[in-house]
Amino acid sequence: MSGRATVLVTGGAGYIGAHAVLALAGAGYRTVVLDDLSTGRRAAVPDGIPFIQGNAGDPDLLADVLERHAIGTVMHFAGSIVVPESVDKPLAYYRNNTLNSHALIEACVRAGVSRFVFSSTAAVYGVPERLPVSEDSPTLPINPYGRSKLMTEWMLRDTAAAHGLRFMALRYFNVAGADPQGRAGQCSPVATHLIKIAGEAAVGKRSEVLLFGDDYPTHDGTCVRDYVHVCDLADAHVAAVRHLENGGESGILNCGYGHGYSVREVLDAVERVAGHPLPVRIAPRRAGDPPELVASRERITDTLNWQPQHDDLDTIVRTALAWERRLADGG
Repeated sequence: MSGRATVLVTGGAGYIGAHAVLALAGAGYRTVVLDDLSTGRRAAVPDGIPFIQGNAGDPDLLADVLERHAIGTVMHFAGSIVVPESVDKPLAYYRNNTLNSHALIEACVRAGVSRFVFSSTAAVYGVPERLPVSEDSPTLPINPYGRSKLMTEWMLRDTAAAHGLRFMALRYFNVAGADPQGRAGQCSPVATHLIKIAGEAAVGKRSEVLLFGDDYPTHDGTCVRDYVHVCDLADAHVAAVRHLENGGESGILNCGYGHGYSVREVLDAVERVAGHPLPVRIAPRRAGDPPELVASRERITDTLNWQPQHDDLDTIVRTALAWERRLADGG
């Protein structure tokens, strides 16, 4: 096992966090998972990985965990991520995402933790005026979810300037897919992402898929998004840890492939992989959905030498659908 300092993964029993734990273990890192299991699954944490059930905003618990496990890097995934819910429950999002992140960052400063990798989001951009979206684009989030994440980026930036904590904030675009070996996947109680929803419909768990708007100014009238496989995203987090360990500077990076697929193209891919049509119904546009959202990926490639291994829509869909079939079979 590597001699590197241990990595604390908050939210490590959740969708992206569980894949990051697998990637860290594969790279030889010692990890500890902290998760309150409000949306995560205890079974997602591999055997042999220390697990603590608790809240990532609990100062006393954090002080104990950081010291007892000799944490050198924190990888922070714990938080709430459903955009419509954030509009209905803004204070809950500011508490769970912003205030808890404040408590975690403060605990890191007190414990002398020098490296922090943060799970941010492309929602900080709001509705971008130019594509692809670069890290220098204006940050104008249009919902409490995006604002709660942007506030944490600000806290990290200011803490880095005042206390020497170095950080990498990774702004995700549309995360999808599952571990090809079937060890982890998306188990959200309420599905909100297109490929997850389409996968549930493909295995009979959902009666229909709503397509929100088919009259956008795109090549086929449906919204275009940059889909990134969750395993490539997990690898980006490991690369971010290495960057900081090697003395790299703090930074904010997009995590996307730099090209997009429309809703129709995604649904076509799910039908192709599943081998049968999906029950799709056209619905009105949703407020706040930009017609197209695609990342500029030059900076993450230059900074982390990130080389995605799953940049293929059918591969993303195939792994996601295999996971849905496993869930449907009681896995």
